[in-house]
Amino acid sequence: MVPEETRTPTRLPATRRSTGSTAPATPLPRAWTARLMVAGIVLAALNLRPAITSLGALLEEVRDDLGMSGGAAGLLTSVPPLCFAVFGVTAPRLARRFGPAAVVCAGMVAIATGLAVRPYIGGTAGFLAMSALALMGIAVSNVLMPVIVKRWFPDRVGSMTGLYSMALALGTSAAAAATVPVTDALGGDWRSGLVVWAGLAAAAVLPWVLLVRARGAGPGTGDRGPAASRTGDRAPATTTATPSVTETPSVTAARAGAPVPAAAVVTRHAPEGLRITRSRTAWALAVFFGLQATAAYITMGWMAQIFRDAGVAAGTAGLLLAVTMVMGVPLAFVIPRLATRLPRQGPIVVVLGLCGLAGYAGLYLAPAAGAWAWALLLGVSNCAFPLALTMVGMRARTGAGVAELSAFAQSTGYLISIPGPLLVGVLYQHSGGWGLPLALMAALMVPQIAVGIMAGRDRTVEDEAAG
Repeated sequence: MVPEETRTPTRLPATRRSTGSTAPATPLPRAWTARLMVAGIVLAALNLRPAITSLGALLEEVRDDLGMSGGAAGLLTSVPPLCFAVFGVTAPRLARRFGPAAVVCAGMVAIATGLAVRPYIGGTAGFLAMSALALMGIAVSNVLMPVIVKRWFPDRVGSMTGLYSMALALGTSAAAAATVPVTDALGGDWRSGLVVWAGLAAAAVLPWVLLVRARGAGPGTGDRGPAASRTGDRAPATTTATPSVTETPSVTAARAGAPVPAAAVVTRHAPEGLRITRSRTAWALAVFFGLQATAAYITMGWMAQIFRDAGVAAGTAGLLLAVTMVMGVPLAFVIPRLATRLPRQGPIVVVLGLCGLAGYAGLYLAPAAGAWAWALLLGVSNCAFPLALTMVGMRARTGAGVAELSAFAQSTGYLISIPGPLLVGVLYQHSGGWGLPLALMAALMVPQIAVGIMAGRDRTVEDEAAG
């Protein structure tokens, strides 16, 4: 695929216009601002799953202490994708009003508040409400991370998406593995084991507060990079390809073969009235996102039980699940970098899908004998998530287009993922075994490969929607 910066104009106008913000900016050197943004992205990513996986590790204790019914517990496990779908769709509008950096900052505050309050609020309703508050913060941050990567690091979309995805996988696996030992070390009270993750979220607030202040973040200005932060939203430019895009001198230097600073940024604007639902690529990416999320939630929720039913010890089954989650740490960095070097991402989609099919077949034929191999294969297959995030950044030409595509793909995708884990549980209960559930998982992998190939074509949603 042709790098996005080669489709941009060749110079930035010298004139500067006021952003309209009266908030005083706290100037920072460009290099320090870029480092602060990297730290903010990593810390935010670390906080996008512990609210879910830490609770899963202590769900039995939470249910017993709060007197939570089985139905309420089932609702609790379905809340994450529901919140991601409902609240994620609001992220682009909030970003246009306040700026992506300010919205992510507020999201980190919501996560910290929800995790700090929910263990002590008392009662099932309060616990669910505070969980929803934390998940609301996760939802908007989920959507805006690809936007921030695209705007702040347009020349390093693959590597920065990989770094973000790797941190997300690390936070996911760390919360799953460490929550129970931490709870035991703090006296065995599940409240102590859950509340510690609020500290990690609170630490993520600091860099985003500094970034918002450094950008003088009035409405709509909190997302600009160092080179563009004081440039008007639609400053005129001499264009050769796309009139709605302005290019920083750093990107011009990249085209000439000169080194590009880490803080280089392109400020982009989507065409007015972009109708994302007209794009076949947007729909393909949304379905691909939903099917990979379905597979991930089924794996997180049921894989350990599959191993235990096959005679694997409980401790070993938990370790196998952790291995599956940890596989995402190195591969989440490698896959996005590889994806951005290919004109089409279909081959990666096929390889990941075949790994999933092999893993499900192994779980059916020899779940205990080849347990480690199946855990590794499913860990590779679950890396469709960072690939989907990378394609979000590649399938839109403009920053606003990335925001619209990210919100549409993730919100629609998480809605698609809600029934999967529940259906697996129903099939398991009524059939008394794992044959039918595993057949369902394998069957869903086939359309995932098909729509992934469609989403991986060298297209942009702006062009398709305009056509």
